[in-house]
Amino acid sequence: MDRGTLRIFLGAAPGVGKTYAMLEEAHRMAAAGDDLVIAVVMDHGRAQTAALTQGLEQIPLRSIEYRGTQLPEMDVDAVLARKPHTALVDEYAHTNAPGSRHPKRWEDVDELLAAGINVLTTVNVQHLASLNDVVASITGARQQEVIPDAIVRKADQIELVDIPPEVLRQRLSSGLVYAPEKIDAALANYFRLGNLSALREMALIWLADRVEEGLAQYRQQHKIDETWPARERVVVALTGGPEGEALLRRAARILSRVSGGDLLAVHVRRPDGLAEGSEQSLALQRKLVEDLGGSYHQLAGDDVAGSLLDFARSVNATQIVVGVSRHTRLQQLLGAGSVGVSVVRDSGEIDVHMVTHPLAGRSPKFRLTPVLGRTRTLIGYTLAVIAPVLMTAALLPFPGLNLTTQALAHLCAVVAVAFVGGLWPAAVAAVLDSLLLNYFFTPPVGTLTISDPQNVFALLVFLAVAVAFSLVIGVSTRRSQDASTARAEAGTLSDLARGSLARDQGPEEFLDQLREEFQLSAVSVLADDAGTSRVLAQTGTDAPGTNDEADGSDRLGGGLTLAWKGKPLSGGERRLLAAFEAHLAALIERQQLTFSLRETVKLGEANRIRTSILRAVSHDLRTPLAGIRLAVTALRRQRNKTTAEEQAEMIDTIDDYSSRLENLVGNLLDMSRIDSEALSILHEPVTWLDVVSEVVRELPPNSVRVDLAPNLPALDGDRGLLERALANIVENAVKYAPGSDIVIVATTGGLLAPGASDRPVSELRVIDHGTGVPAERVLAMFQPFQRLGDESNRAGIGLGLAVAKGFLEAMGGELTAEQTPGGGLTMVLRVPLYVGPQD
Repeated sequence: MDRGTLRIFLGAAPGVGKTYAMLEEAHRMAAAGDDLVIAVVMDHGRAQTAALTQGLEQIPLRSIEYRGTQLPEMDVDAVLARKPHTALVDEYAHTNAPGSRHPKRWEDVDELLAAGINVLTTVNVQHLASLNDVVASITGARQQEVIPDAIVRKADQIELVDIPPEVLRQRLSSGLVYAPEKIDAALANYFRLGNLSALREMALIWLADRVEEGLAQYRQQHKIDETWPARERVVVALTGGPEGEALLRRAARILSRVSGGDLLAVHVRRPDGLAEGSEQSLALQRKLVEDLGGSYHQLAGDDVAGSLLDFARSVNATQIVVGVSRHTRLQQLLGAGSVGVSVVRDSGEIDVHMVTHPLAGRSPKFRLTPVLGRTRTLIGYTLAVIAPVLMTAALLPFPGLNLTTQALAHLCAVVAVAFVGGLWPAAVAAVLDSLLLNYFFTPPVGTLTISDPQNVFALLVFLAVAVAFSLVIGVSTRRSQDASTARAEAGTLSDLARGSLARDQGPEEFLDQLREEFQLSAVSVLADDAGTSRVLAQTGTDAPGTNDEADGSDRLGGGLTLAWKGKPLSGGERRLLAAFEAHLAALIERQQLTFSLRETVKLGEANRIRTSILRAVSHDLRTPLAGIRLAVTALRRQRNKTTAEEQAEMIDTIDDYSSRLENLVGNLLDMSRIDSEALSILHEPVTWLDVVSEVVRELPPNSVRVDLAPNLPALDGDRGLLERALANIVENAVKYAPGSDIVIVATTGGLLAPGASDRPVSELRVIDHGTGVPAERVLAMFQPFQRLGDESNRAGIGLGLAVAKGFLEAMGGELTAEQTPGGGLTMVLRVPLYVGPQD
C-alpha cells in the first residue's frame, strides 16, 4: 500500500487564514471529483470559516471525558473505516486529550498516512520546536503545544499562508479572528505590529530553508553538479594569513547588496599538518565571521583549490572570494602555484573575486630557524665537517676503489648527517664530500681540476643525489617532529576538553592550568576599561596589571587581553596557546552569561512581583476603597433620610474596609522591610499565651479554639512581630477553612531544622480541617503574592504567609506546614526559648 501524501498550510500567526485556505482547497478538490472528508476542523467561532465547512462530508468527532468535561477529538478509527482519498485534519500540533489513541495529533495523522490516506493540515510557526523559545522571547507567550521540525519537514508540500501584519490587525479589529471582548488585549499584546512582523519573517526564513533542502535533494537525486543560483551564497577562502579580515569584509559588502544571502568562510588544512597561516589569526577571523552573521567551515585536503571548489559546489555557492597569492613570480614558476589562479580556472559557473591586499606577491621570509632544536643542529653541523673527513681518511688506504664506490661511501656519510642534523647540515656535508672526492679520488689527484668529463658528470650527480637525500630526510624528520608535536598538542587539548566537561572551571583555575602548561611565572586577563587596564583574573607571583608590565600578550577579543610573564614562546607554543585562549575566551563569556542570566532572573522576579503588586492593588485595594467611598457618599448625601441603625451600619462598613486597607498596606510595608533587611528585632521574653490572646481578640467569636497550657516557658522574640505573624496565619486558616474546627496548641521541646540554631524551641500549631494544600504547592505558598484560589473578594494579595515566615526567620525561628491527619493543613511556628539577655 502506498503511503499517503501530507500537505501543510503554514501560517505566521493565528488568524492569517490557514484553515480558510485549506477549506477553499478542499472545495476545489471536491469539485474535481476527489473523495474528501473533514476529519477535524476548528472554526473557533469564525462564521466565514464555519460556512466553508458546509457542503463537505464531515466525520463526527469522538467525545473523551476528562475531569468531568467532554472534550471533542478526531475519531481516527472512523476515518480509517471510511478510508477517503483525502482527509482534512486541522491543527497539526494539537495535543490530544488523555485517553486518546496517541498523545499528539501529528501521530494520528501519521497513522492516516500509513493507511494510504492523503492529509491536508495546518500549523503555525510558533508551534515549531526550534522556534518555540525565540517566539516566546519576542511575544512573551510560550506555546505549550510544539511539534518537532523534522516531522513538519517530512511533508510532501508546505504552503505558506501569508498576509501583511497590518492586514491581520485590521482583520482582528473587525472581529474576524477573536470575540469582541478579546480584541483589545490581543492587539496590545501578541498581535503587536512588531511581533507579527518578526513572526512573519521567521516563517519566511524557515520555509526558505525547507525549499533549499528540497532543492539540494533534487540536485542530489538527479546528479546535478552545476550551481543553481537560487540564493546568493559567498564562500571566502581563508589561509590564516592577515589578509583574511579584508577578504571577509569584502564578502560582507558583496552580500549587503542583496537580501537573504549567506556568508561561508572556509579554511582548507593540509593532511600533513603544515599550514602557512596562524592559528591565532584563524581564531580571530572565525570570530569576525560569526559577528558578520556567517558560518565557519574547516576542511582537509591536499589540493586546496579542488577542496575549496568541491565545498562551494556542495553548498550551491554563487561567488567565491580569494586573495591574491603571496607567492612571488619566481616561486610560482618553481611550482609553488597559486590557489586563486586554480580556482579561477576550474570554477566553471561560479563567479570568483580575486582580492588584492598589501601582502600580495610578498612571500613570507624563509625561516632558517632549526626545526630539530639548536643543540641537535649544532651537532649536525659538526658532523657535517667531521664525517666527510673521516670517510676520506678511511678510503685513502684503498686506492683501487673506483669513483662510484667512493661516492656511495661518502653518500652514506651525508645520510648520517641528515638523520642527525637535518637538511642544512646534510647540504654542507654533501658539498664538502663532493670537494673531497674531487681532490683525493678524481684524476688529477691533489687538485680540484677534473680531466675526465665523465668524472665531472659523476660528481655533479653525486652532489645532486646527496642534496636530494638530505632534502627528503630533512623533510621526513621535520614531519616526524611535527607529528610528535601534534600528538602532544592533541593530548593537551584532549585533557583541556575533558577537564572542561568534567568540572566547572573558573578563570583563575584555568589560568593556573595555562601557566603550568607553558611554564610561565604569571598570567593575567586584562579588560580595557575606558583606556585603562583592569585585571579580571590572575595567577602567579607579580602578575602583570598592564600590557607594558607583561613579557607577552595576545588579544582575546571583546576588549580582553591575555598577558603573561616568563619565557618567550615558540611558534608551536603560540599555536597551542591560541587554543587555550579560545577556550579561555569562551569560559569568560560563559561566566558573563551566567552572571547576566542571574541578573535577568532577578529582574524577571522583580518584574513578576511588581506585576503582582499592580494586579493586587488594582483589585484588592480598589474594592475596600470603593466600599468606603460608597458609604461616605451615602452618609453625606442621605444623612437626613437614613435611620441611626443604617448610619451605624455604614460606619461599621467604613471601619471594616479601613481595617482591611490597613492590613494590606501593613503587609506590603512589612514585606518591603524584610526584602531590604531593614527589620529591627526587639528581643524580649514573651509567652504564647500573650501573643495568642491578642490575636484571638480581633477574630469573630468562636472561630478559633485555643488549647494552651498556663505554664509555658517564655520565648525569645519580638512580641509585636509575633502577633503580626500569628494574625496572618490564623487569618489564612479562617479564610481557607471556613466552618472547620481550627485549633491553636503549643508544645515545648525539639530543635530547629538541621543547619539552624541548636537552641531549644517552643512550637505553636495552628490546625485546621479544611481542604488542605497539595504537597507540590506547600513551598510555593510561602512565596510573596501566592493565593490558593480566588474563592472570594477578600482573598488578599498573597503576602500573609510570606510576611509571617520572614518575621519568624528574622527572630531566629521558622515556619513550616504539615498535612493535618484526616485532611487540612497545620502551620507550625517554632521560636527559640528565652535564656536571658543576649550580649
